[in-house]
Amino acid sequence: MNDVLLTLLKSIRISWASKNVHMYLLALTYVYFANQPINNPLQIVGGLLLVSFFWGALYTLNDLTDLEIDRRDRLKKNRAFIQNEVDEKWIINFVVILLVMVLSLAAVFMPVSFTLILILMLLNQIIYTLPPMRLKETPFAPLSSTATNSVLRLASCAVLLGNIFIVPPIVYIFMFMAGMATYLMYKSKSRDASIVGVLCGLVLVYIIYSGEMNLIQFMVALVPSIAAGIPLYLSIFTSQERMLKLADILYHQVALGFFLICILIIIF
Repeated sequence: MNDVLLTLLKSIRISWASKNVHMYLLALTYVYFANQPINNPLQIVGGLLLVSFFWGALYTLNDLTDLEIDRRDRLKKNRAFIQNEVDEKWIINFVVILLVMVLSLAAVFMPVSFTLILILMLLNQIIYTLPPMRLKETPFAPLSSTATNSVLRLASCAVLLGNIFIVPPIVYIFMFMAGMATYLMYKSKSRDASIVGVLCGLVLVYIIYSGEMNLIQFMVALVPSIAAGIPLYLSIFTSQERMLKLADILYHQVALGFFLICILIIIF
């Protein structure tokens, strides 16, 4: 029983909370540089925890639906359910309990807009992961995966700050494109990743030039992910397993700690 519980806890990929922490930091920089007070720091921390556990459940669901595919992928040999088999009913119960718990806490303690964004995350992941749509096996996968999820993560913090548009719309567009480029690099689609990456760079230049993002925001919120993106991009061309492992360490471990420190400084 303990082995089952440990495997289920591993499946939520807690270090992958860096994606949520990254987007929360980006949203918080807009409050910081606007010199606006943050009157609900504990609610923001609570929202970040809820989003992270919510995504933990969605990662577990994703691993369950991809189990047979992942068994044949040597790059995913460390996934929880590859290393230790767990009965499907335990996985489903675990996912449902975690999702219901997070949604219930959000409904009680968070703004309605925050709960609605959680529901959108769930719906997006369902159509991406589960049949009959299962967009991850269609040409629409790059639009639905990291791209849309990055925007929703960013918006979930913005609504807790009182205004979803405290983050400029062009920045949401940039994060959508950056998420799409990341997904394409991960899937080793070099031509598409290069095209989207160039367009993403042009949008970023416009954002900085127009003043929608200052240099410090760029360095604090984007440099760590860009640093992790370099080995991710190189993995398309050489030493895929080693480069992907390096990208994982840089973003899901090193950057995670950096992001958390910055968030605590800003809100407290």
